[in-house]
Amino acid sequence: MAAIGRFQKGDEIFYAKVVDGELFRLQGDVFGSPSFERKPTPAKGVRVLIPVTPSKIIAVGLNYADHAREQNKPLPKEPLIWLKATTSLLPDGGKIEIPFSKHRVDYEAELAIVIGRKIRNVTPAAASRYILGYTAAQDISDRTIQNGESQWMRAKSFDTFTPLGPYIETKIDPHDLTIQLFQNGQLRQNSNTNQLIFDCYKLVSFISTNLTLLPGDVIVTGTPAGVGPIQSGDKLEVRIQGLAPLVNSVK
Repeated sequence: MAAIGRFQKGDEIFYAKVVDGELFRLQGDVFGSPSFERKPTPAKGVRVLIPVTPSKIIAVGLNYADHAREQNKPLPKEPLIWLKATTSLLPDGGKIEIPFSKHRVDYEAELAIVIGRKIRNVTPAAASRYILGYTAAQDISDRTIQNGESQWMRAKSFDTFTPLGPYIETKIDPHDLTIQLFQNGQLRQNSNTNQLIFDCYKLVSFISTNLTLLPGDVIVTGTPAGVGPIQSGDKLEVRIQGLAPLVNSVK
């Protein structure tokens, strides 16, 4: 497998492998040992969906040292995690909705981990065996609310606040990838996953010692420095090396 997406055509929802823009339907369980049709599915009338439907989204905060500095926060001694509502998910091409016009709302480009197998108490060395793949994400944040509350779940869980996708890349090393965010074509965030304080395997291990992870669960791994406000009419693009870009607009 390589890039896998989740699609809808009419009333039918299906997974497919994406090769040079062509879709080859998956046969079997995406979390098992699937095969793929040899003949591509015509792309006309096909809509890209969020790539998985997780039971939970686990967010990680202050996982790049430069972002912790710009937020005036001390570096965490262990991963800082919280849950985001699954109803906040938004597919590639969807519109981010700002709920309160006078609030500051920020973009945050992130690499997302997609879990492939049920997992509990795994070591970092074994974590890769439980990961289906990786995709691009954003952790949109209402800073006005976040700065006024001791916990962050509400500020980051409004509908449309977790853009995710478009596809899951199953064959990639997550430890040395450029990660960038463009706002209306202007580069705003520019870093590399080798700057993560807690890398992907350490995150999966840590989280699995605290709660059970299920196939399809998503971990958003933190954002680098350069976060900034969004407004209606913006076009936001997350580009992560080796992954298809995630593009969303704001209304």
